[in-house]
Amino acid sequence: MISEAEIINQPYSGKFTERIYDNQSPWNSSNWTWIKFTNHDFSQWCGEFRGSPREVAISPSLKTTLVLTSDYLYLLNSENGDILEIEDQPQYHNLTVSPNGEYIIADYYNIEIITDSIKTKKQLTTPIKMDQIKFKNWENDKLIFICDEFLNWDRHLVMELDSSNSMIQIKNDI
Repeated sequence: MISEAEIINQPYSGKFTERIYDNQSPWNSSNWTWIKFTNHDFSQWCGEFRGSPREVAISPSLKTTLVLTSDYLYLLNSENGDILEIEDQPQYHNLTVSPNGEYIIADYYNIEIITDSIKTKKQLTTPIKMDQIKFKNWENDKLIFICDEFLNWDRHLVMELDSSNSMIQIKNDI
């Protein structure tokens, strides 16, 4: 079972057992992402994913791992590393997992929650239209992120998403 995941540079050949995750498409880039996985038994292996690196997150409660690259969003079974689902050409730039195990993803303008399938996402309502969303950190059950107000790029905001009720509010102006 995958317990840790870390984006790394291309490892030396033979350093890890490697597994290639690819999807045949004429739209594939020539870029690759390498992720070092550590299992509960402390064994390590490396996954090679199509696309430039963005983010990786593990949900112990869902027993899944989500890998985000420039080309694909991969949902893996954390028990064996097999692909459960794949989404091509994802627009997302941010990925995290909430304390209750839900995946939270964002493009530049919207935040969505994935619970058990990357095909079913719930877009969250926000107090303002946002631009340039960037996740920062967790404070207990609250995800802190920054953004600009859409069409008012001089207004930079610190926002918080309460994972217990999926509510987003403005914390303060920067």
